[in-house]
Amino acid sequence: MSVVEPRAAEPAVELSVVVPAYNEEGRLGPTLDAVRTYLDGRSGSWELVVVDDGSADGTARIAREAAAADPRVRLVSSPGNRGKGHALRLGVAASEGIRVLVTDADLATPIEELDRLTQELEAGHEAAVGSRAHPDSSVEVHQGRLREWMGRMGNRLIRAVAVPGIRDTQCGFKLLDGDKAREAFADARLDGWGIDVEILQYFRRQGWAVAEVPVRWSHQEGSKVGPLDYLRVLAELIRLKARAVRRTDLAVCGLFVLASVLLYKNLWADLGHGYLRDSLQDQNQWEWFFAVTADNIAHLHNPLFTTAQNFPAGVNLMGNTPMLGLSVPLTPVTLAFGPTVTWALVLTGGLAATAAAWYWLIARRLVRNRWAAALGAALAAFAPPMISHGNAHPNFLVLFMIPVIIDRALRLAGGEHVVRDGVLLGLFATYQVFLGEEPFLLAALGMLLFALAYGLLRRDVARAAWRPLLKGLGVAALTALPLVAYPLGWQFFGAQSYHSVLHGNNAGNSPRALVEFSGRALFGSDATADKLALNRTEQNAFYGWPLVALAFAITVRLWRHALVKALAFTAVAAAVLSLGQKIRIPYTDVVFPGPWRLLAHRPLFESVIEGRVAMICAPALGVLVALAADGLIRTRVRAYRAYRVFGGLAVAAALVPIVPTPMPVQTRPDVPAFIADGLWKKYVGPGESVVPVPLPDPGSAEALHWQSATGVRFPVPGGYFNGPYGTDRTGIYGAPPRYTSNLFRDVRYGAKIPEIGPNWQAQARYDLAYWKAGVVVIPPEDNDAALYVTVEKLLGRPGQRIGGAWVWPLGKDGSTAAPAH
Repeated sequence: MSVVEPRAAEPAVELSVVVPAYNEEGRLGPTLDAVRTYLDGRSGSWELVVVDDGSADGTARIAREAAAADPRVRLVSSPGNRGKGHALRLGVAASEGIRVLVTDADLATPIEELDRLTQELEAGHEAAVGSRAHPDSSVEVHQGRLREWMGRMGNRLIRAVAVPGIRDTQCGFKLLDGDKAREAFADARLDGWGIDVEILQYFRRQGWAVAEVPVRWSHQEGSKVGPLDYLRVLAELIRLKARAVRRTDLAVCGLFVLASVLLYKNLWADLGHGYLRDSLQDQNQWEWFFAVTADNIAHLHNPLFTTAQNFPAGVNLMGNTPMLGLSVPLTPVTLAFGPTVTWALVLTGGLAATAAAWYWLIARRLVRNRWAAALGAALAAFAPPMISHGNAHPNFLVLFMIPVIIDRALRLAGGEHVVRDGVLLGLFATYQVFLGEEPFLLAALGMLLFALAYGLLRRDVARAAWRPLLKGLGVAALTALPLVAYPLGWQFFGAQSYHSVLHGNNAGNSPRALVEFSGRALFGSDATADKLALNRTEQNAFYGWPLVALAFAITVRLWRHALVKALAFTAVAAAVLSLGQKIRIPYTDVVFPGPWRLLAHRPLFESVIEGRVAMICAPALGVLVALAADGLIRTRVRAYRAYRVFGGLAVAAALVPIVPTPMPVQTRPDVPAFIADGLWKKYVGPGESVVPVPLPDPGSAEALHWQSATGVRFPVPGGYFNGPYGTDRTGIYGAPPRYTSNLFRDVRYGAKIPEIGPNWQAQARYDLAYWKAGVVVIPPEDNDAALYVTVEKLLGRPGQRIGGAWVWPLGKDGSTAAPAH
């Protein structure tokens, strides 16, 4: 039995020089001689790796001869010509150096420039790239002017698209940390010139410092890099981006779409008659928003205003929530398939897109494991408050721009491209304004809370970030203001504008709401949640005690991390603010003043329902869960297996109870044939309205469905919207009340019909004339018999039964005489 003695470990090679070569017979020999001569004059061991990329000339022979003369020279051969990227992967994989220099065979950058790059690695950088575009570089022999100009343009395109901050990605002279270089090239996939960009992107993703170094450079005749190669690099990068979408990412996004579809499956199953049971009158309102926006766009009307509702005063659409950022681009869908399809599409697609956006942010910046990121994103998007607003408020559900805005703000804090990132942030903020202003305000509040906490904990980061961040925010403001100035001016000063909407002193959450389960949660019940919320569309907390307990445990376990402390502070601060101006201790008469009172009467905040501030907790809790799950998944030590199992069960125990159940749907009333069949057209002339009885209001807005289902072809008085009341323009829900509209509403809800005499009749004529009524309509509804008697007495004549409704044609002055149309 033979025994093989272990070979003594060879000393590490200090420097590997990798030279890719393709058909370089004419200049490879002098290049290798120059490199060897220079390296021999330096201290330290070295090796020279020549990669023959399937050359058809004597390139391999020259390299083989050099290797025979000097064992420090090695030849690596590719069986065929695959491109520079493939050659570099082979060469770097074969290298053994502590540092790796890659250089082109033409030595356009002289080998002596290695000293400059070495200084940067000794100063702490992981890579140093030679840059022809650096202001201190020296170009000794220029290319032709056209070729040079095209090269600069190509480099700018690559820099803008792929590697911001590096002026010259394509210079083939780079010194890299050896182990990091081998890791990066092993991960690379490009075979062509784009590998330079791919490697720099990898270093950036890993947070490895890259220095750009000025060098001497001379154009070499016979260079194989042409101006069109920059376009090839861009093409390679596009293909790389397409391949970079991992199967896991596609699976996660597919699961988000599936979850959203299952949530709204009952609505999709009956788009013709389905109505979300817990949406109150908001589905009618939102479908009307989508329909009126499509009508305005189709007829080139002002998309910020309409008189289709609250006729003749109209509605300031910018002062409401038509979500122009979606309703405008979805106009073709609305016109082709109807507003109910748009409503269902916005809810379903918007929720999935929001989850995908949180997943992108968490996976990009916070955790490595994709499934941990998916878990956190699912909590951020499908948390109980989000599902509650998913009944009725798509502006609080469609939040996919918020993670994008957060990411851009973080880039600003890095300070690399302040102007560019500031412009993009301004554009993103502008788009979010047209998706929802109140969610944007709450998101900004959450970001401010987090920034204050993190800045106090990491003052070194804050000192480095505050200047570029403020500058970038200034650029963002200068970008956004010209775009939003007119719409916001219309919102606050245009027709039917208002200055605030007051919600009373009881719009805050009960402390119990933070630990109870919502009505839509798997372990929840409507009976419990209804007692603690304004209504089923405003269950703004209800995270459940298991999730609260898990968040506390995660915070304690990971307390050493500043990120975790800042997230915990943000969640707790938002939860406390959401309790409102007065914090009532459950089961006692004890009341404390709440910190929300400091914001309650400030501009913008005065219109916020303070209970909604608890929605800020959703992404904060989502990130905490993602961090914990990432740690559990990546724990490989056997001793911690029990810890992983226990931790996984704890996460499941916290999240399973709040899994949302499908949205319940009920059958909506049919549009009366008088409206649906267009019979109203005989009685309503230009400038006249259809007056439903009772008038539509926030409690009963079915008449808005009449409009949206028939293409918004006639106006109605009253309605469900935010508008001004009184001389001080205080915001209210619905139209300012009139005597006749109040009478109709009271009778509809069971009040006794008053004694109707000449005074009531005169008031009715006055109000009908104000509304420019062409016809009064009573559809089949509760108490329609009492309403019929009321209208008959007010107008002094019986109605006509037309198209399934009671109808009273009117004169243009509101008189009871039927007009001749």
